[in-house]
Amino acid sequence: MDTAIFPSTLLLTLLLSVGLFFFIRASTKDRITKAQLVSEQDEDALMPKVKEYFRSRSYQVAAIDREKNQVIFEGFVQPSLFLAVFLTLLAFGGMACLALVLSMLFPDFGTLFIGLVILSPLSGLFYWKKSGRFEKVSFQIESPNQGELSSASKITVIAHRDELMELQKALQLKSAD
Repeated sequence: MDTAIFPSTLLLTLLLSVGLFFFIRASTKDRITKAQLVSEQDEDALMPKVKEYFRSRSYQVAAIDREKNQVIFEGFVQPSLFLAVFLTLLAFGGMACLALVLSMLFPDFGTLFIGLVILSPLSGLFYWKKSGRFEKVSFQIESPNQGELSSASKITVIAHRDELMELQKALQLKSAD
């Protein structure tokens, strides 16, 4: 077999392994986003719905700032079992490929490289430890000005982007952008 094939395959496999490493690391990244939303409901009707929504998602009121009309919710975000298993399987596949290439390049140490596959559950464990955390959600409602005819309320929410999408769907909020 051509001697240039193995080193080039090793290089490509190492590049893919680096990509896999950064993908696993990015799975725990904090994705806090600020969004401006609009609701057709007035503040008095909207605030109880927001509180109930966050209470149903296991958030609790941490602070209320009446001057700014802002409520801060706090809750523990559970890691996803599906994602932990998925990352473990991806790491298993990546480590198996790397072990195969290394065992072909260095046949004397072939069985040692198969031991790399044993490290794959560490990726799921890494995700599980890092992604379970307390998160804060800041929610601020701005009532329409006296001169405006519209009863729409402008809402500023600072939260995880997935939480923002769920809130928008649950309360039928529109983006202000």
